[in-house]
Amino acid sequence: MQDPPLPSWLPQLQAGAGPRFLQIADALQQAVADGLLEPGDRLPPQRELAARLKVDLTTVTRAYDEARRRNLLEGRGARGTYVAAPKAELAPVLDLSMNTPPPPDGVDFGDLLKQGLAQVLMRADNELLMTYHLGGGSASDREAGARWIAPMFGRVHPDQVVVCPGAQAAIAALILVLTEPGDAILVEPTGYPGLRAAASQFGRRVTPVGTDRHGMLPQALEAACRQHDARLVYLNPTLQNPTTVTMPEKRRRELAAVAKRCNARIIEDDPYWLLAESPPPPIAAYAPEHAYYIATLSKCLTPGLRVAFVVVRDPVERARFLAALRSFALMAAPLTAALATQWILDGSASTLMQGVREEARVRHGIARDVLAGRYAPPGDGLHIWVELPSYWRSYQLAQAAETEGLAVVPAEAFTTGGEPENAIRISLGSVKDRARLRAGLQRLSCLLERRPDAYDAAVV
Repeated sequence: MQDPPLPSWLPQLQAGAGPRFLQIADALQQAVADGLLEPGDRLPPQRELAARLKVDLTTVTRAYDEARRRNLLEGRGARGTYVAAPKAELAPVLDLSMNTPPPPDGVDFGDLLKQGLAQVLMRADNELLMTYHLGGGSASDREAGARWIAPMFGRVHPDQVVVCPGAQAAIAALILVLTEPGDAILVEPTGYPGLRAAASQFGRRVTPVGTDRHGMLPQALEAACRQHDARLVYLNPTLQNPTTVTMPEKRRRELAAVAKRCNARIIEDDPYWLLAESPPPPIAAYAPEHAYYIATLSKCLTPGLRVAFVVVRDPVERARFLAALRSFALMAAPLTAALATQWILDGSASTLMQGVREEARVRHGIARDVLAGRYAPPGDGLHIWVELPSYWRSYQLAQAAETEGLAVVPAEAFTTGGEPENAIRISLGSVKDRARLRAGLQRLSCLLERRPDAYDAAVV
């Protein structure tokens, strides 16, 4: 008996062309784009389609789930599955302001999440997932943290790793432990706003130190340590937020030497190390007793995974750090920490991180193509720092971009003292779709070519 014909929109599945469920979902998407399938068309029942394609039912179920995730299909209960009407875009602004990992192509995040949580619930004591954990993470969590930061340091003993509910909480706790009200915290003139916000809340002074194209200047740091009697330095040395500068190894060694001479401590906030191309070892590798290293999962995996690993080598300081952390954050949520641990130990975190890294580089390619001469290296990470033509000021450009339906961050948001640079930060990961990202960057490129007076006249 002859097999029933395949639906006209569905090609034959090809060996070696990727997962079969994605081939089916891609064919559905193409058929909708080509008009072969229109809103309201009913799709074959999953079991029937699986029989026609000679695949198991699970493959078709995953394909339909993926198509629903792409807003291509909608279920109507017993009546079946139908092609969905296009969703209206309700977001008034295309967000190029938030540094989030881009959704990796070819990685089924929903499946990773379902499998990870299923493994956690199957293997863990559910009561332990819903109770207090006051020791900076379970033994398994700390072991996972040690594995996660092994590419940066080599082997770190799990007892030296503290699990925190995100990097911001870790920074705040370290400020409480290492400084007193009124103390100066030495920073680069342009840097992470979260440090400034935490310092302000705790009554500490943020004091900028001179930089060059490689980051903070060692001689300027030493002079500032002595002038301000400062004992704490904050650095983000790899793909710095927002300038994208990665300190070379020589500079890292020099800054570590200054910290030792001045008996200063360094908070090394390093969220992008795993996204960078061949970065040098952390500063903490050269001054292990003077630096506290923070590696967060939120910037290289997903923002919802509010887990950061902090290397605190001295047991007395580790106890003080945990006490400070408990005063306002208590602990990382056990279920979230358990999911992070499961993903790290089973390899899912590495798969997801590699996907994010590859997707980020594709998006840097889009920015390089669209912004042409305004794009500068490095070509990886989650954001770019665009210096503006002299006729635009960064706050003006940000305001003008908002009227064009674009959100970017002006240099003023990152300034820790003195005159801000004339630049904006553009985040490449927060827009889910590559085509929309390209369109947004094209609108921004056109805006940069106009002078403010010409733009104002056009708007009026």
